[in-house]
Amino acid sequence: MDTGTRLAIAAAFVWLGMVLAISFVEAPLKFRAPGVTLRIGLGIGRLVFRALNVFEYVFAVVIAAALFTHETSTSLNIALCVAVGALLTQTIVVRPLLSRHSSAVLEGDEERRSKAHLAYVALELVKVIGLVWTGVELVGG
Repeated sequence: MDTGTRLAIAAAFVWLGMVLAISFVEAPLKFRAPGVTLRIGLGIGRLVFRALNVFEYVFAVVIAAALFTHETSTSLNIALCVAVGALLTQTIVVRPLLSRHSSAVLEGDEERRSKAHLAYVALELVKVIGLVWTGVELVGG
């Protein structure tokens, strides 16, 4: 196995670990911490998810660059496209909706719930599937 493939494997699994740790552990737990209000939790969430998304794009570029000179299987290409497509949809479509909603909450309008949050979580699950699939394809390929 060459260095580029090893780098792609590492990037895929670190990316997966970050998504699992932040989206499915940190995000829900921060609202249960003593003294963390909805306003504080949303403020923290904005910062954390903005940083996560930057790292995710870096990992996507690292994987693509590491595999650029390789012949890759259709299955690997689809798996990576699933993960990157979910990320693009989250950051281009869903996150602006969440930002508008969280801004309204931060300004005191806490009456309505956002369906965009459910879409974001669903896309996180799609991304996790894509990243697991990508990692398996890279290790097995």
